[in-house]
Amino acid sequence: MNKPTVVSLFSGIGGIDLGFIQSGFKVIWANEKDHHACITYRNNFMDSKIIESDIKNVNVNMIPKSDVIVAGFPCQSFSVMGYQKGFKDPRGNLFFEIAKVASKVKPKVIMLENVKNLIYHDNGKTFITIFNTLAELGYKVKYDIQNACTHGNVPQDRSRTFIVAFTDCDMLDSFEFPKEIPLTVSVEDVIDRTQKHHDGYYYKLGDKYYDILDRKINAKTGVYRIDDIGVAMRKYIISPTLKANMGTYHDRVPIIRDDFGIRKLTPYECLALQGFPKHFVFRNIPIKSAYKQCGNTVCVPIVKRIAENIFKVL
Repeated sequence: MNKPTVVSLFSGIGGIDLGFIQSGFKVIWANEKDHHACITYRNNFMDSKIIESDIKNVNVNMIPKSDVIVAGFPCQSFSVMGYQKGFKDPRGNLFFEIAKVASKVKPKVIMLENVKNLIYHDNGKTFITIFNTLAELGYKVKYDIQNACTHGNVPQDRSRTFIVAFTDCDMLDSFEFPKEIPLTVSVEDVIDRTQKHHDGYYYKLGDKYYDILDRKINAKTGVYRIDDIGVAMRKYIISPTLKANMGTYHDRVPIIRDDFGIRKLTPYECLALQGFPKHFVFRNIPIKSAYKQCGNTVCVPIVKRIAENIFKVL
């Protein structure tokens, strides 16, 4: 039996792609414009072809036919953490590039991922536009908000909107979003507090936040975070949402106390909090890009469970 095929848009480092591959799909074509993300993708997906280009500059006639299109399209214009300009923001308009590709490729299924706020943005008008655009292309839509920490092995609070659209009504009726399952791991299963990491991760005496962090972070359990309203105001039992701005502001990386001091989580610990396997590597990219990629990607186990249900109805 041939594996169902996937075209991936706004691929990033391949979190969605990995979830589909783990579920029995084959990614035959991918697109991403961020140079460092493409380096990471190529280092981890030897059998998938990624085109490094702005999607607006891609000739849709060169994109192969596939069973599924997946896309985690840019979310900043819809996020409550941004300015919420939506379709007035050029990044928000990138949804229509997905529609353009879908009209040419004509997949049986489209799977989209974005921030939780997508459904509520502009009093629901944004989501209605997306829904109606997919309907005009002949798709029937189901959507749900899924949180990373309700899928068994990802101790991160990360809610996202997932949209799955089918050309076939029977497939739509057969498809269900995965049900919540208990969280079976904690951040302590992800973080090794007994191993000393590179000195660059540790806060040192004289650093901007060292004194207040040293006062507030007493326990070698849980995770803390510096945000716009304060420094390590409370301890998180599971990780707070990893954000792309970790790459711009390194002090936005979650913080812990281990046996050697107070430090930021490493990029590989952040990857683990997104459900990536241990063999996934960052190579030949700046550390700020690694953190950005961790915050921009998706929770792999959620995508895997959704993809498994799509596989069943295909």
